[in-house]
Amino acid sequence: MSQTPVRLVATSSQTVGPFFHFALADHPTLGCLVRDDTRGERIRLTIGVFDGDGAPVPDALLELWQADADGVYVRPEHAKDVMAPAGFCGFGRLPTGADGTCVFETIRPGPVRDAQGALQASHINVCVLARGLLRQIYTRIYFEGDPAIGSDGVLALVPEARRQTLLARPGGAGEWAFDVRLQGDGETVFFDL
Repeated sequence: MSQTPVRLVATSSQTVGPFFHFALADHPTLGCLVRDDTRGERIRLTIGVFDGDGAPVPDALLELWQADADGVYVRPEHAKDVMAPAGFCGFGRLPTGADGTCVFETIRPGPVRDAQGALQASHINVCVLARGLLRQIYTRIYFEGDPAIGSDGVLALVPEARRQTLLARPGGAGEWAFDVRLQGDGETVFFDL
């Protein structure tokens, strides 16, 4: 007796948003990675998230993970040391506002070594969650004018014409701005992790 093959029907996909402002990022201190006694060059990093038409995305969620001024990442096994005197948590999470931006208070990270031991340029790792995305996406923020950019192994993998999408622009004293363009002209380079 032969069996009739079962016909499988795909279910609708789920996106990763827009529900971030509830409980995940409901306090602005989640965007402050430093204390008054944290060592390093203090910066205010304004990040904007824009869709393919250049319109702001008002309900995205951004997570940052970065090294401290010495190029050391705080890892879960070091959790007891997080925010100790002269400590640095290295992680921040904020939602974007109506204008598609949010502001992190942090320090400029020190250079870290890659798997082969070469120094990478100062950078901040970014995870973006937003409506319409089927999963989170990852990028990096480098700092315009950093002389180490030319020798960064990860940045060297990015076509030269697209590297500027990974550069934060300086503003006033300690102010930096970075735009995440989800698609279209000037789309930010995203990494497959």
